[in-house]
Amino acid sequence: MSSEVTARHDAKKLVRSPSGLRMVPEHRAFGSPFGLEEPQWVPDKECPRCMQCDTKFDFLTRKHHCRRCGKCFCDKCCSQKVALRRMCFVDPVRQCAECALVSHREAEFYDKQLKLLLSGATFLVTFGNSEKSDTMVCRLSSNQRYLLLDGDSRHEVEVTRIAAVQMLTEGFPPGGGNARATGMTLQYTAPGAEGVTQLKLTAGEDANGSRRQATAWLVAMHKAAKLLYESRDQ
Repeated sequence: MSSEVTARHDAKKLVRSPSGLRMVPEHRAFGSPFGLEEPQWVPDKECPRCMQCDTKFDFLTRKHHCRRCGKCFCDKCCSQKVALRRMCFVDPVRQCAECALVSHREAEFYDKQLKLLLSGATFLVTFGNSEKSDTMVCRLSSNQRYLLLDGDSRHEVEVTRIAAVQMLTEGFPPGGGNARATGMTLQYTAPGAEGVTQLKLTAGEDANGSRRQATAWLVAMHKAAKLLYESRDQ
C-alpha cells in the first residue's frame, strides 16, 4: 500500500456529537479495531428517576447521561469526567461511577501497553505446523489495524481477523506469584485462505533485555485481545 493511500486511509476529522467533540477517522472502515461506538442515550421520557440511586428528577435535580453506557443519572451518580479514548473523545467526558472505573483501567492500555505494541519486540515466529522458526520483530501498525512481522520475510495479520489468542506460560516464581509469559499463539483467518491459520510467537532467551521487552509485549497483546473481543460484542 503506497504512503499516499495509507495517509488517506489514516486521515481524521473533528466531529461534534451530543456527547462532545470527537476526532474520528474520515473513513469509518479504517478506524481502530479497539474502538467503541457511541451508545444510544436512554430517552429522557423513559427515565424519571436516576438509574443508580433512584432519586426523582425535578427542577432542582437534573438528569445527565453517561457518555459510555447512555444511561440516565443524577449529578451525584454521574459527576466524573474521564478520558474515553475508545470513543475518540477529544476531552474527558461525563461518565457514571461504574463506567468511569472501566475507562480509568483502559487508560493504562493507551498510556503504556499500546506504546509497547507499537514499538514492537523480537520473537521466534512459527507459522502453522511448520517446524521452522524465524526471528522476527512483531509490532502493531500505527493505525492499530495490523500486526506487522519483519524478518527475512514480511507478513501482515489484520487485527480484526484474529479469532483466538492464548498466552503460553511456564513455571511459577519463588515465593508464589504469576507464571512467566513465554509466548503466545494466535489463530486468524487469512484473506483468500480456507480455515484458520495459526501463528506462534516465542520469546527468545538472551541477556540484553529483549526477553523482558518481549514478555511485556505479550502481556500488552493479551490485554489488546480482550479489548478487541469487547468491541466485537458491543
